[in-house]
Amino acid sequence: MNIRALFRDQRIEIGPLNARGVPAILIGVCGIVAAAGLASFLTRSAERLPETLSEARGLAQTLRYDRQRLSS
Repeated sequence: MNIRALFRDQRIEIGPLNARGVPAILIGVCGIVAAAGLASFLTRSAERLPETLSEARGLAQTLRYDRQRLSS
């Protein structure tokens, strides 16, 4: 069996991204590694996540308030 035959039919098409063969496999592996890293980060910082989301919500509300205040 030829190694090329294994990688010939591998294809990724996401929006403007179009990859075939080995680049498609590398993109897939990078996606899996990134997802594993994100999952690891979330499990390590799970106790701080509610506080972070609360702060982000407060920042968004503050920015929205300033925009409304400036437009009136």
